[in-house]
Amino acid sequence: MGRRRTFDVEKALDAVLCVFWRKGYEGASYTDLTEAAGVERPALYAAFGNKEALFRRALDRYHERYLGYIPEALELPTAREVAAHILYNAIDLNTRYPGHTGCLAINGVLAGTDDAEPVRQALIDARAAGEAQLRERFERARAEGDLPAAARPDVLAAFVMAVMHGMAVQAKAGFSRDKLEAVAEQALATWPASSATCAERAFRMAASRPAPDRPRRAAEPGYRSQSGGS
Repeated sequence: MGRRRTFDVEKALDAVLCVFWRKGYEGASYTDLTEAAGVERPALYAAFGNKEALFRRALDRYHERYLGYIPEALELPTAREVAAHILYNAIDLNTRYPGHTGCLAINGVLAGTDDAEPVRQALIDARAAGEAQLRERFERARAEGDLPAAARPDVLAAFVMAVMHGMAVQAKAGFSRDKLEAVAEQALATWPASSATCAERAFRMAASRPAPDRPRRAAEPGYRSQSGGS
């Protein structure tokens, strides 16, 4: 009997991850996946399960290996720093690999057949979980006075996610890193100032105004009464 073919499971998973990242779930054929992994289809599925299970494993790998900047961002001291860290790191990831630009969570399945619906829903759930983490972080920022009382953490979280996902689509379409960074800068320019920042700005503006004229008192040099006396 022939020897069972063995292969490096971790390297195979990294290889199919890149295929899904580049082509999406339905765009990645069985031939694409097996050629990238360097194994035959029975061996690949014996290790990972069917195509859907393989994609879910690849998605987990993607989160573990490439999205570490998101939990890092949540630990930063201000909400604006959180947003900036996420946007600029997303740009870096979206443009780092010429062979698979954009984001796996967006490229995976935006629309597809009924057969791909479980995968599409898994990606929706993953994005919703990320947005929920952001919302909770921004709620804390508002409670701490880092965001103004009128700020809406849910809208800010949705805003950051919308910008991030939009940039992923544009990166896939060929937008340059410089252009995407300009988009991020524009988005951050609209970020609501904290209560403390507003107070500091008002203080600086008040301090920069010239002091109002006041009547001189009799003891001051050059004082002259309205009656004309000295």
